[in-house]
Amino acid sequence: MSATTTDTGQRYVIGVDVGGTFTDVFVLDEAAGKAEIAKVPTTPADQSEGFLEGIRARVSDLGEVMTVVHGTTVATNALLERKGARTGVITTSGFRDVLEMRRRDRPRTWGLWGTFDPIVPRDRRLEVAERVLADGTVREAVDPDAVRAAARELLDMGCEALSIVFINAYANAENEQAAKQAALEVWPNEHITVSSEILPEIREFERASTATLNATLQPTVGRYLGALERALREDGFSGEVLIVQSNGGVMSVDTARARPVRTALSGPAAGVIAAAYIGEAAGFPNLVTCDMGGTSFDVSLVADGRASLAPQTSIGFGMIVRSPMIETITIGAGGGSIARVDAGGLLQVGPESAGSDPGPVCYGLGNTRPTVTDANVVLGRINAERPIGGRLDRLDVAGAEAAIRETIAEPLGLDVIAAADAILRVANAKMASAIRLVSIERGHDPKGFAAMPFGGGGALHAGALIRDVGLSRAVVPRFPGVTSALGCVIADMRHDHVHTINRVLDDLDIEALDAEMVEQAREGHRVLDRAGVAFESRTEEFELDMLYLGQTHTVSVRLPVTTEGGASGISREIILTAFEDSYRAAYGRLLEGIATRVMNLRTAVIGRRPRFDLALLAPVGDATMAAAARGTRRVHTGVEWVAAAVHDRLALPVGALIPGPAILEQPDATIYIEPGLLGEVDGFGNVLIAEAS
Repeated sequence: MSATTTDTGQRYVIGVDVGGTFTDVFVLDEAAGKAEIAKVPTTPADQSEGFLEGIRARVSDLGEVMTVVHGTTVATNALLERKGARTGVITTSGFRDVLEMRRRDRPRTWGLWGTFDPIVPRDRRLEVAERVLADGTVREAVDPDAVRAAARELLDMGCEALSIVFINAYANAENEQAAKQAALEVWPNEHITVSSEILPEIREFERASTATLNATLQPTVGRYLGALERALREDGFSGEVLIVQSNGGVMSVDTARARPVRTALSGPAAGVIAAAYIGEAAGFPNLVTCDMGGTSFDVSLVADGRASLAPQTSIGFGMIVRSPMIETITIGAGGGSIARVDAGGLLQVGPESAGSDPGPVCYGLGNTRPTVTDANVVLGRINAERPIGGRLDRLDVAGAEAAIRETIAEPLGLDVIAAADAILRVANAKMASAIRLVSIERGHDPKGFAAMPFGGGGALHAGALIRDVGLSRAVVPRFPGVTSALGCVIADMRHDHVHTINRVLDDLDIEALDAEMVEQAREGHRVLDRAGVAFESRTEEFELDMLYLGQTHTVSVRLPVTTEGGASGISREIILTAFEDSYRAAYGRLLEGIATRVMNLRTAVIGRRPRFDLALLAPVGDATMAAAARGTRRVHTGVEWVAAAVHDRLALPVGALIPGPAILEQPDATIYIEPGLLGEVDGFGNVLIAEAS
């Protein structure tokens, strides 16, 4: 990455990922040919405090920082905890209950009852007369006076943000835009979201949900980013701040303020981007990424070097965000996940987590319920004298043992060691099930994929996961504990746009489609231009959502075209061939004789930021096995106590072979190599773990 010192003295590019337990910082100084990391406790009350503490731990003069790239959980937490801004909705007469009706699904699929409270209650969802038909014809124009009256009523109710969602606005945004202009005359701030600007796509519930969640987040995320920028500027920072999107790209702060819903799940997305980058460089383009932090375990699939993108996700039941995002399965199996015996006498792990405050029992900060981290400490896999994060001098092993004895061992009739091992077995089983969901259950043979465990705890469970699932090996990156922060540094800038077409392919106006593709691409380039970021190159990606007539679900069809020549050169034949290839790959056969329909056009314009040179992370030439040796430590394998060799992971040389049982320690994570497995350090400093031959 071309992060060389500028004329202003700026030399650093910094990635910051704020997690539930730790805030991770990756500092790149390519001018000096080095990278540094920091890991500090997250400050839940004000995440910016931990953010700045992490940067200051490695950079004393923020005036030397060129770029800060941030993966944030503010939006996700605000939605999960329902702590967004008080929001009002103005919608078409007769459609105020779309948010509440959803798709008529239930929280419990097989239950006969269930409750759901929409993000905006019914009394703050107001109606105005207007109507646009599905073909875009305006049957009834909206009355600006009615919109202004509704906006004033919502302000009187204490609303801080406004969502305008009109039926069929995806086909013609004229009424929505008129309503926006009328609302701006009385609304006291910029927190107004219009559905046709956020998601000009068919399906009213998904559009209403995404637009309303965006409005709810605008004040919350806007205040956070504003406070963060002010704090950085006050410390002398004068560079650019970029925010990671859930699709794995980055965007400017201004874009993040306007469209904060695109920052949901941005931290996990950054980790997947880094994993794909590292895996491809190391010769492993097929990966299952395993991000184990303090609160959760996030799993994603990378095939042929590309992360899987999903068109939408659910942030809690009934809150749908329809925006391209890296497909991730999240379960409550982090290091802080709490173990308990349920009413039926079964051992359960998670989803409740001790988080960073008070944290696991071994932190000694007041928690009395054992966690996955406590089990690893009791079994000797985590060094109690060298806890990661720099928050504590040592861990309380006796406290962890007492908590496991009282909460797990005695109720189950086990000794403490057997109970600790049982906690890890249950946690590993949950993680293995999540991996199967993204691999085996989607037609991928795990033997052709490697696991990439990262996060503070992922590498402790690498051996169990590759054995339980049948993965070929594990590839542990150089700094597993801050991989998501590294992903922030690596991520490109990306702008996505979607527009509904809803035409049978045989009746599709190809010239109109070509013009739409050109315009969407131009808008994407304009967004990148406004960011003021230097790119090495730019690329365009076009996809169609298509299906056979009579079907409900679509397949994503990538089009092998670009608008660099001023037109895409798209044709009906290109579309049909691409659709058949995609459909056959997904379902194994075609439905001969049935017409196809084009539902949506999706465009992504990507600004490629300077490439990061992974050689900067490789071990130095004078590293030796002798220098890395740190003696032995008693570790319980789940069967017996053994003397495991302990190594300073960062001091291991390229080509080093480490047979299990072994422990590799570093400031941001611990790697446990089980008996029967062999670790090897590759040319980039990754540790490859596989069955010993």
